[in-house]
Amino acid sequence: MSTKRRTFLQQVALTAAAAQTPAAAPPQTASAPDIPFPRIFTGRYLTQIAFPLGGVCAGSISLGGRGQLRDWEIFNRPDKGNAPAYAFPAIWARAGSAQPVARVLESRIQPPYEGSSGLGANNVPGLVRLASATFTGEYPLARVDFTDPDLPVRVSLDAFSPFIPHEPDDSGLPVAILRYRVTNPGASAARVSIAWSIENPTGRPASGDTRSNERRTAPDLDGLFMTSPDLPSDHPLHGSFALAALDPAGARITWLRGWQRDRWWNAPMLFWDDFSADGELGPEPAARSAVGALCLGRTLPAGAHADFTFLLAWHFPNRTPRRCGWNAPKGEEDTIIGNWYTTRFADAWAAAEYAAAHLGALEAKTRRFAAALRESTIPGAVKDAASANLSTLATQVCFRTADGEFHGFEGANDHAGCCHGSCAHVWNYETTTAHLFPSFARSLRATSFGYNLDSAGAMHFRENLPHREPLWGFAAADGQMGQILHAYLDWRLSGDTDWLRRLWPAVKRAIEFAWVPGGWDADRDGVMEGVQHNTYDVEFYGPNPLCGIYYLGGLRAGEEMARAVGDAASAAEYRRLSENGSRWIDAHLFNGEFYVQQVRGVAKDAIAPALRSDMGSEDTRDPQYQMGQGCLADQLIGQYLAEVAGLGPLLAQANLRKTLESVYRYNFRRSLAHHQSVERTYALNDEAAVVVCDYGRATRPRIPFPYYAEAGWTGIEYLVASHMLFAGMTREGLELYRSARLRFDGEKRNPWNEPECGGHYARAMSAWSGMLALSGFRYHGGDQAVEIHAPAGHRSFWATATGWGTFHVTATGAAIHVDHGSLAVRTCRLNGKLFSRAAVIREGEDLRI
Repeated sequence: MSTKRRTFLQQVALTAAAAQTPAAAPPQTASAPDIPFPRIFTGRYLTQIAFPLGGVCAGSISLGGRGQLRDWEIFNRPDKGNAPAYAFPAIWARAGSAQPVARVLESRIQPPYEGSSGLGANNVPGLVRLASATFTGEYPLARVDFTDPDLPVRVSLDAFSPFIPHEPDDSGLPVAILRYRVTNPGASAARVSIAWSIENPTGRPASGDTRSNERRTAPDLDGLFMTSPDLPSDHPLHGSFALAALDPAGARITWLRGWQRDRWWNAPMLFWDDFSADGELGPEPAARSAVGALCLGRTLPAGAHADFTFLLAWHFPNRTPRRCGWNAPKGEEDTIIGNWYTTRFADAWAAAEYAAAHLGALEAKTRRFAAALRESTIPGAVKDAASANLSTLATQVCFRTADGEFHGFEGANDHAGCCHGSCAHVWNYETTTAHLFPSFARSLRATSFGYNLDSAGAMHFRENLPHREPLWGFAAADGQMGQILHAYLDWRLSGDTDWLRRLWPAVKRAIEFAWVPGGWDADRDGVMEGVQHNTYDVEFYGPNPLCGIYYLGGLRAGEEMARAVGDAASAAEYRRLSENGSRWIDAHLFNGEFYVQQVRGVAKDAIAPALRSDMGSEDTRDPQYQMGQGCLADQLIGQYLAEVAGLGPLLAQANLRKTLESVYRYNFRRSLAHHQSVERTYALNDEAAVVVCDYGRATRPRIPFPYYAEAGWTGIEYLVASHMLFAGMTREGLELYRSARLRFDGEKRNPWNEPECGGHYARAMSAWSGMLALSGFRYHGGDQAVEIHAPAGHRSFWATATGWGTFHVTATGAAIHVDHGSLAVRTCRLNGKLFSRAAVIREGEDLRI
């Protein structure tokens, strides 16, 4: 380990130590040393918070900053702003013989108060709420601490859904857990009740409202099971919902299968009269509406506390391409592709029963992961970005079809997915799935090297659902090369060479497609000169760093995979091409500061059929929409993925370093107050952000590529920042992480939704790469080799494709702890010193070095 690298990690450890004690909102300015983790929000910084609750690939209901539920996105599509007319908790408390106090169990509604009917009547905004709240978020855990001078007890809310890396099924439960903890600080006993009211969210039949709320009980579980029995079985809202409570000994359970069915606002008024009188519900009215209510009551002795735990569960099986916004072959738009979670459970009540029966273990594992991340001596801004973007997996951006396979949009529009197809050139940026849910990563690879790969080896970068002919569209150079790099990463993290052997023929075909006539590297010299569709939704013509360095990475990854499966001839050829291409790019594209493009037009009929697109320039001989001599922020993405995968430098290291310094100098703006852009706006005014492409040192093409002037693509900001961290540019990398996360402060933007082309954008899961860069932990599963480069006192989370846990370094050695799965080891290298340690460490065990 170099002295430079050791000093770098020591700086990181000091920075992280300063961030371990959270500070309340308002958030810090860009000049602050770090962002505390977990983040804490109060006052006006609560207004935009929407924290997704729900299992990965199972839909979500978001928890707002005031403790309210918002954005009910459980119906097989994004649905921002959707919520039942009534869905709110209420608390009733009486200390001794004093007058009882009843409140909606949320903090007060905040401005703006505009509306054609003011705030309207839904969710009874005119009922009194608690005075204030403090929100603490560290995905997958959220906490709301309420305060109110009139309430005789203290109350807080812990909300989560199980999230356990490497356990996609138990992490994919369609369940949100809301645990209210009530403490009685007084000198006398207090009676306390908490009631949840929810309008049955299943669909209404075309004529008449025959939705049904049925009371159900199970061991330690009590609640309401909501259905719409007369709804057609293929209706998008056909399904079920459960409102349930854990039933502790000594608790009083009361319920209403429906509020009074009545006119005007009589129903909520009569419910409130009932609940606020004695903290119980009932008797039930003869004529009932679809709004059910469940109440849990307890008596707390002086000084005692108690938990009131509610479970919300859902089950909506009818996912179709049309419903969610996915492209389908003609005639298949309404084919039910289903949800994996609905094949596991018969209905919502079954899902609630499973969660209740296994809650102890599920919660313990979830909190173990959260603690491992929190306690890592890594700066708070990196942990905050990494953990916040994990929430994308629980949104409607991601889903598993009935066969269990994983799929993802690029992002989510308000009421439909945005940009279907598990788009390769967007999903390439993220490193989350490979480390935390490797089965999802392999599912993506199965599609890319299976259904999406045509007979010539062209990887069509979006998938149709269901998987039918014809394939969608055409191939993208960056998408195809990135998937090759990711295939290598998946193998390296697992060491599963049998899997690699099965995949290898398709990987080889994908690499060598570059050499077809009219292709990317038709002259087979290691340089992409052909027409290269890419993530900027156009084609770059001629050699350029974005796709060219990606190609070098794909060749290097291919070389390593070829050696692993015994294909020495291919390995030698890929090595020859990567070395030749590397020399050429350094010699011809590096301008002394960064890499640029040589624009080379080509006749349309000379372009390989699988590369022809109508998204870019109509004139292919003198093409528009090129990057030219600009400084592209993500020009080194091929090297970034090579760093993640442990492949080493693809180009001259001095040039790579200079390029990163140039991106920091030219693309990063500490203020956008004077930045001009007519394109989409993600950051503005005095905010700091990275600009996609800077032309300050060169003449901009008259018609440059789309998005060139956009700023604040967090998926690129985290890529650049983490690459800087890999390169030892600590200060610069952390500044980029901080500036990105400071924009998501709870007032201006939701800290758990980073948009680009749609919200919860998948590219932003590149945030996890900062954890990889700063952990100091590397693993090669094929060699069963662990490397740790970190100073004494360093502690971090680690993950491979077979297990995860923590490690810490002392003055005399290191200890690796496995929290989940296993870790096969033959050798360990600690700060350059090699140790032989042949062992398989299993869950709960340690390996000491």
